[in-house]
Amino acid sequence: MAVISQIIREPIAYEKIPTRIFADPKKASAAVAKEIADLIRKKQKEGKKAILGLATGSSPKTVYAELIRMHREDDLSFHNVITFNLDEYYPMKPDAVQSYWRFMKEQLFDHVDIPQGNYHVPDGTIKANKIADHCHQYEQMIDDLGGLDFQLLGIGGNGHIGFNEPGSLVNSKTRLMMLDHSTRAAATMDFGGELTKVPKKAITMGISKILQAKRVVLLAWGERKAPVIADAVEGSVSEHNPSSYLQGHPNVLFVVDESAASGLKRMKTPWLVEDVEWDNAMTKKGVTNLALTLNKPVLKLTNKDYNDNGLSDLLARYGQAYDINIEIFNQLQHTITGWPGGKPNADDTHRPERKLPEKKRCLIFSPHPDDDIISMGGTFQRLVDQGHEVHVAYQTSGNIAVADDEALRFIEFVVDYNQKFNVDSKSTISVFAKARHFITSKSDSELDSEDVRNVKGLIRRGEAKSTCRFVGIPDGNAHFLDMPFYETGQVQKKPIGKQDVKLVADLIDKIKPHQIYAAGDLADPHGTHKVCLDAIFAAIEQLKHNNFMKDCWVWLYRGAWAEWDIHEIEMAVPMSPDQVLQKRLGIFKHQSQKDGVVFQGMDSREFWQRAEERNQTTAELYNKLGLAEYEAMEAFVRYKFG
Repeated sequence: MAVISQIIREPIAYEKIPTRIFADPKKASAAVAKEIADLIRKKQKEGKKAILGLATGSSPKTVYAELIRMHREDDLSFHNVITFNLDEYYPMKPDAVQSYWRFMKEQLFDHVDIPQGNYHVPDGTIKANKIADHCHQYEQMIDDLGGLDFQLLGIGGNGHIGFNEPGSLVNSKTRLMMLDHSTRAAATMDFGGELTKVPKKAITMGISKILQAKRVVLLAWGERKAPVIADAVEGSVSEHNPSSYLQGHPNVLFVVDESAASGLKRMKTPWLVEDVEWDNAMTKKGVTNLALTLNKPVLKLTNKDYNDNGLSDLLARYGQAYDINIEIFNQLQHTITGWPGGKPNADDTHRPERKLPEKKRCLIFSPHPDDDIISMGGTFQRLVDQGHEVHVAYQTSGNIAVADDEALRFIEFVVDYNQKFNVDSKSTISVFAKARHFITSKSDSELDSEDVRNVKGLIRRGEAKSTCRFVGIPDGNAHFLDMPFYETGQVQKKPIGKQDVKLVADLIDKIKPHQIYAAGDLADPHGTHKVCLDAIFAAIEQLKHNNFMKDCWVWLYRGAWAEWDIHEIEMAVPMSPDQVLQKRLGIFKHQSQKDGVVFQGMDSREFWQRAEERNQTTAELYNKLGLAEYEAMEAFVRYKFG
């Protein structure tokens, strides 16, 4: 079996499942695709069939893309491949947008030379009284072929593999399964953002059949998967986390990116499992972790605390706990500033931002039309109040996150307005009639019409303008890029293109900012933040040789989904109770995102609640470490480009 390379570290004793950590999903996917390709070619030489178990969802997409590339460029043939997918929603028609049958055809089968009769997906249209027989026959087909040579898996946030939800037994067979609420909530973005449209059941391959595969590889990307990966790899086998059953498989591998691996001991507390290089970043991580674990301020940590918790090497380096404590306490203290644009006439030696120029041009990139105020609304307000020239670039229209009835309400307002003020409104009435007919008659899988998408985009643009006025920047300082990659009308977006990067680069070149703020929150469930950040990084790469870029600092914020770890934070902007309320009122300007967000995910809180709790938690962590007690804090990490 091919060995996946390019790992960050070798597996260690705490891990009960071999786990390989890659810098990013693309490299990981390429390695997994190579292993599959090697298996296919090996079977071809032997004159045998390669029997593959395949998964759906976002995780394996990059694997399938690499297999398609290998088919086109490296002569990888699938003529001897037979596949069996893990699951399918029930009921579900094969041509529906959400169908896994359609997913597999679009993501893989239609692009390679696999014979049409060689791929199998559970039938989501079969009559209820025939499901048991269908499931038995599905397993029998696999057995008749000698079993699965390779099983590819993703993992749900609750640990499910396939649709084997928590509570599934190790000997469970292929069957009809009731879906957990968290699973359905996570799938809402595939069903127009409405939980009621997500099927309550699915047909899934059982745990026992998965465990019978000769080789199992599980994929996981992103920090949202970190807790369940850590539990599966380091915890006990339990039906509460079905992926933990894989501890009993003799030939299993977890392939994860750094974010998904962040809960593992070798990433979270590496000094407990191996020798580490105690550079400044690792020292800060070790000391803050120790203080929070023992619930003690940094300055109260003792030599015994270090020795008893695997940090004796730090004592050997520094001599005494007091010296380490003072160093790290000062570093934490120096991250706190009420002057995110730099404080005029002050010694900036230990401040996160330079004091000059006193009045800076600041450019805030907001992936969606509300990320600016949700993620850094307090800092946004401070920059404006302190006299800096602040611009906001809204990278996407955000139109898919507006409910249909909200769009109808706005169109109807225009019709009523025109009638009230005797404005010729024939075209408006026509748009309203078409939109109402479309929305009331469209199927669950149907994309919004162009008119409806435009209306939804205008709603979000208006809300963004309202926020900017509320904070106090001129209308001309709000820039709407409407990046093309986003404008598909569906959750699935196009790959980033040259025009996307050009829009970003042109704006940076026009404003010539001293500060750029960008969303570094890669846990965003839409995936839009990642593409928007990639576009910013690509634009910076193009522009970095310009003189103005030598004076430009880039600060990364995070959104309502996650926050930087305390040891990573390089600038923390405190907020008073009044400033927290001010930020909340700014978020309220986005009325279409209140009282039931279209893409809510598993978190039922509204965005203002998520943001406040996240900011308050950051302030609490600083306070626990012995720093001043603030109501809330917004945190940033500096991105340094060459």
